[in-house]
Amino acid sequence: MSEHSEKQMKPWIKPALEMGPILAFFAGYIALRDHTFMIGGAEYSGFIVMTAVFIPLLALSTLALWKLTGKLSAMQVMTLVLVVVFGGLTIWLNDERFFKMKPTMIYIMFGAILGVGLLRSKSYLSLVLGEVMPLDAAGWRKLEFRMMLFFFGLAVANEAIWRTMTTDSWVKFKTFGLPIAMLAFFMSQSGLMARHSTEEKAADKDAAE
Repeated sequence: MSEHSEKQMKPWIKPALEMGPILAFFAGYIALRDHTFMIGGAEYSGFIVMTAVFIPLLALSTLALWKLTGKLSAMQVMTLVLVVVFGGLTIWLNDERFFKMKPTMIYIMFGAILGVGLLRSKSYLSLVLGEVMPLDAAGWRKLEFRMMLFFFGLAVANEAIWRTMTTDSWVKFKTFGLPIAMLAFFMSQSGLMARHSTEEKAADKDAAE
């Protein structure tokens, strides 16, 4: 799809495709959490059944995003791969712990990637968000360091919640807590983004001339 066609895409489609599978998992889990299902001679909980539904839903939504935009971020690809791997283990071994560990692995990997980029003085985050958040080099370094710590914090939080709280609590945390935490993080970085925005610097330079 061309850049022009992507811009013509209705603004609600992308977030709907990204959040749709997560919300479907939440709704399905709430409906099936008290049920068990006999499949192939084995007994599966509603959580396991919804994990089996979630994997193809996420795959289809990711494929739709790729068809509509012509591209996928590294984060989207890695998330899909880990969902397939850990979701598959959950179903195969009939053990919900693997699916609950999946966000931990995702956030550890994202944090580690940003950490490697900082050590190599390369801005991997700018490759993903550079078009929507034009920052100078110092801004990207500061944001990536903070985001690395944030991802590691999310990994610790996920481990603490699934290991010490109920499945209901974890599902609510996964569905609503993680997106809200991500939104709150970026809102808290608005000052940094304003100070290091290359767009504002360019505007100030044009005004001075």
